[in-house]
Amino acid sequence: MLLIMHCACVLLFMLACATLSSGVEGIGVNYGFLENNLPSSAQVINLLKSRNIQNIRIFDPNTDVLKALDGSGISVILGTRNEDLQALASDPTFATNWVLTNVIPHASTVKFTYISAGNEVIPGPLATFVLGAMQNLGSALTAYNLHIPVTTTTSLQVLGTSFPPSNGTFSDDAVQFLQPIAQFLATKQYPLLANIYTYFAYAGNPAQIQLDYALLKTTAPVLRDGQFQYNNMFDAMVDSLYVALEKVGQPAMQVVVTETGWPSAGDVYATIDNAQTYANNLISHVSSGQGTPRRSGKVLETYIFALFNENQKPAGTEQNFGLFYPNMTEVYHNNLTP
Repeated sequence: MLLIMHCACVLLFMLACATLSSGVEGIGVNYGFLENNLPSSAQVINLLKSRNIQNIRIFDPNTDVLKALDGSGISVILGTRNEDLQALASDPTFATNWVLTNVIPHASTVKFTYISAGNEVIPGPLATFVLGAMQNLGSALTAYNLHIPVTTTTSLQVLGTSFPPSNGTFSDDAVQFLQPIAQFLATKQYPLLANIYTYFAYAGNPAQIQLDYALLKTTAPVLRDGQFQYNNMFDAMVDSLYVALEKVGQPAMQVVVTETGWPSAGDVYATIDNAQTYANNLISHVSSGQGTPRRSGKVLETYIFALFNENQKPAGTEQNFGLFYPNMTEVYHNNLTP
């Protein structure tokens, strides 16, 4: 009976994937929960399906969201809580129980794209636990015959040097952790996940950076870096990370951009027009499949931050990265539906 039920669940999942028409290639959305008036998880999944958004990222294993994802055909990057990293790294039983609780009940009905052991903890006091957490989670998944890539998510704060991209180098504080992590990922052929914001780079130095370059609006090269030319800052930032990976012996490693976006309010550069311009130019750029100058001709998997404005984040721009208000109306129109 259990085998029949399992087969039925798998069949329903395959049918859901088949009936959900193709979304914008390479693009997903971050679904955060730091808002006190969010719609139900079921309503959100219906919104995603109505907008043909097929890939999401959640920051922790929210039970209601995982249940709502069952049979939806929507793929998910599942994060661990940062505060669980030490236990995941030091206690294989804790990692096994994490998999049993958060993955196994949904493994036949939800496509887990990646599991991210922590978010933006390198460098920092939790960085020492990341590799062990990845290894223990990977072993637990393998024990249950699940082949879900386990990786981690960094910010570009891991770079000591990022300009020009050919100078990309991990900082001394970060490289001691990222070199062995990159080696682990390379042996599995898993990507490194990275959060990349041209907005923060521009807002921190508007006198030296062209707004159109940060918004992916320029069509002519703005930066020439050896044989490579850049007409947008997003590509330059991604390539600086690729160069840093090359310098720790991983020239073939792929990067997935797990967060990028532009706020629609909160400071002088955070306007609805700028946010819409960035999002739609990003969607067009990623879905074109042209990649970055150093990794051309390959779709760069990218997740927009974020699905909703979230009022429990710090006041200012942090509350205003959403594509939608909590009532599910658009902050601005986006081109996520092909």
